[in-house]
Amino acid sequence: MTEIVSVYTTFGSDEDARRIGRQLVEERLAACINILGRCHSIYRWQGNVEEAGEIAAILKTAADRAEALVARLTELHSYDVPAAVIWPIEQAHAPYAEWVRAETRP
Repeated sequence: MTEIVSVYTTFGSDEDARRIGRQLVEERLAACINILGRCHSIYRWQGNVEEAGEIAAILKTAADRAEALVARLTELHSYDVPAAVIWPIEQAHAPYAEWVRAETRP
């Protein structure tokens, strides 16, 4: 195991993705955010099937910082229930994994 993870999330706007992503990197909760761009989501919310444009993003962090990242993401996010899915990274280029760990040290 590499001791790093990716956190998948979506935002309601590019501006929110950039603002929140920058803050999470500045706070050293994430080493990086990749803002993947616009996607179209179809989901069930409060008993209704909804559709919306969203901005998908992946944050990279150390495994031991993932819960703190998700908690802070939830505080900053405009959604009542933001997507926050932690994906473990089984293998990664060793220098990259070390960079992620180094950039997320408090």
